[in-house]
Amino acid sequence: MLDRQFLTSLQTSEASKPSVLALWFFPIKVPLQPITKEEEEWANQLPTKRSKEYRHSRGYVRAALSEIWQVPALEIPLHSFPGKPPTLKEGWGNVSFSHCCDGLLIGWSPKRLGVDLERADRSFKADQLAKRYFTENEKAALCNLNKAKQRSAVLQSWVIKEAAIKWQRGNLAEDISQWSHCRHSNKAFHHSLGYQIGLHSFHYYDWYIAVAFDANFHNHSPIVCNSFRWQIPNPGQPKDIKG
Repeated sequence: MLDRQFLTSLQTSEASKPSVLALWFFPIKVPLQPITKEEEEWANQLPTKRSKEYRHSRGYVRAALSEIWQVPALEIPLHSFPGKPPTLKEGWGNVSFSHCCDGLLIGWSPKRLGVDLERADRSFKADQLAKRYFTENEKAALCNLNKAKQRSAVLQSWVIKEAAIKWQRGNLAEDISQWSHCRHSNKAFHHSLGYQIGLHSFHYYDWYIAVAFDANFHNHSPIVCNSFRWQIPNPGQPKDIKG
């Protein structure tokens, strides 16, 4: 269970709520949790792999939020149509989640947020990705890095950009090249729309995590909750990678 003082703070009035940002990580290979009848109907319309992913994510979102609000998981007022940003009933805060091949990241906050997750060892063509989607300043910052460090830097930046797009409720194809971030101030900027938001990004065992949130939302660095005690493969110390 989460710390009782933390739970109590979430149930105060909106005006007096602290700046809370909770994260959960769940491996993909864990038992599925219950979802609503409506969600089951939506899941049944999806291809097999996508259907399992949908059931896994919605079940654990409900389980995590049930722990925050101390209500049964199936009573969490979550609306999460496949392919659309998840929403909660007014007064229940905001939720965002992200999948990769072997994990699920869930974020919750009283304010709008976006989260993204990716394996740190993911194989991809970093130079082509940066050339197509990064700003000139971002590409210049990669020039003096060796191939391994360049791949890592591009992946970290991509995770940050995806988190920012989820905060924006934007479109990946249209907005990925519009977002850039400052490594020294932990802020991201949307060049055409003028958005400025706050960031947390860090290395969590075998994954990169990024969290985007309102710039005026002051909070401590988020902690990944381990309340369900699932074993993380190859555990090591999480490392801050400052966005």
